[in-house]
Amino acid sequence: MTAATLSPTAPLVRPARHVVLALILAALAMAPTLAPLPPAIRPLAPLAIAVLPFAGLIAFSNPFALCLAFVIFSFFRIHEAFPALGPLHIPQLIAIPTLMVLCWHVLVKRSIELYWSRLLTIFAIFFVFVTLGLPFAVSRPEAVGFYTANYWKVAIMTLAIAWLTRRPRDFAIASHAFVVAGVLIAGVAIYNRTHGIGLVEGTRVTIGRDIQSLLGDPNDLSLVLLFPLSFAVSLFARRTSWLSALFGMAASVAIVVAIIDTQSRGGLLGLMTVFAVYGARMIKSKALLITIAVVAAMALFAAAGISGRQSGGSAETDNGIDESSMGRIYAWHAAWNMALARPLNGVGLNNFVINYFFYSPHWDGHNHAVHSTWFDVLGTTGFPGIIAFVAMVVTVIRMSFLALRKLESVKAPMPARAMGHAVLAGVAGFCVSGTFLTQGFTWSIYVLVALGTAIAEYARRLPDSPQGAKVEASRGPAVCLPGPARGTVPASRAMGAGRGALAMADGLAR
Repeated sequence: MTAATLSPTAPLVRPARHVVLALILAALAMAPTLAPLPPAIRPLAPLAIAVLPFAGLIAFSNPFALCLAFVIFSFFRIHEAFPALGPLHIPQLIAIPTLMVLCWHVLVKRSIELYWSRLLTIFAIFFVFVTLGLPFAVSRPEAVGFYTANYWKVAIMTLAIAWLTRRPRDFAIASHAFVVAGVLIAGVAIYNRTHGIGLVEGTRVTIGRDIQSLLGDPNDLSLVLLFPLSFAVSLFARRTSWLSALFGMAASVAIVVAIIDTQSRGGLLGLMTVFAVYGARMIKSKALLITIAVVAAMALFAAAGISGRQSGGSAETDNGIDESSMGRIYAWHAAWNMALARPLNGVGLNNFVINYFFYSPHWDGHNHAVHSTWFDVLGTTGFPGIIAFVAMVVTVIRMSFLALRKLESVKAPMPARAMGHAVLAGVAGFCVSGTFLTQGFTWSIYVLVALGTAIAEYARRLPDSPQGAKVEASRGPAVCLPGPARGTVPASRAMGAGRGALAMADGLAR
């Protein structure tokens, strides 16, 4: 089908049997997830099945919201922060419908534009390097297990978010959703710190440590909290609305307090970097900016009580280097040795810790994490992997910067400009905190790559004048439809299929 066959008065509507078939398949796919429910929740299963067709129609008409929900539950681990949600297995419950909805819109409905960019090419190259390294990993079960359980989902959602985030409304929804999730995690962290729940070394806060949660490590918790901080600051720094500004300010305070409670030095450095990016825009005097940064750094490290930590504190400092810092240096040396021994593919995905003993120059009886994104990627994927990874990070910074400059020049809608600034600040925070924390194969950088791609594509399509940008924003971005001759139509027409499905459901209900 080409753009010429579409009429403004005749939206693309698929036959009803396609929608019904998709709902039946979704129900069959989700049925096995009801079996492990505990007895207290199992009686609600019939109600869930009854609501499923209507939820399916909403999901099929709004794939962006479904993908965003999957990313939030998988990244922020909401179900682990609130144990009552654990038996529902929400990430697994959302995963299959998310994939089905994406396949429906890409292969059947063909309403999602599958554009490509230089950033996505570099991301694909890095993904290929990681995938090709699986059969050559030192421990193939370890590498394949991590890949199938986590990494391939991250890769698919990276493309999905990049292609589905198209309008200023999408940017606003994504920003607020990330901030809400961050506030929820920050609230649990502050509660745990106040009541002494799950503390490491007596002072460092964690979440769900007793259930082996991914948030059970204070460094990993600080990484999860650092991601929504850039979006929270953008809400009040760019002032999309007064309500959003107040919400962003309150959320920023809560997230900062929670990061301080983790006592993670990498998290604190990332926090300062995020604020420095926004401060560089608002404060013209560089001397004043540097002075504020130094004072803020001293205040943050004092408030966090870094010197009083059992690991990395002043009590274990010897010749200016504490035991925690020396452990990092030994781990980085081990990663370098891994890359030298296996330069093309490294030791394999998620294989650093189990190979630490064989490559570290110092052994204290325990395997250690690398505590550096860059050295983790180097040791596990080799020199080709680290080159592709660094190129991906550099490219997302450059594309976000150029997109933000154009968005500012043409006076684009504020949600788009806020998103551009949030991505730039988020990537900067990732680069600094990632030097001391391991996050090369977790969600944060890949979500930023997806949003950076989306905001760059949105900026590319805007006219070069403020008046044209306002008109384009009101019409929405164009959506390409595959066919013998590719064309573009406004997104409002392509979304006609979703409205047609809702109208059909309303007719069936009557």
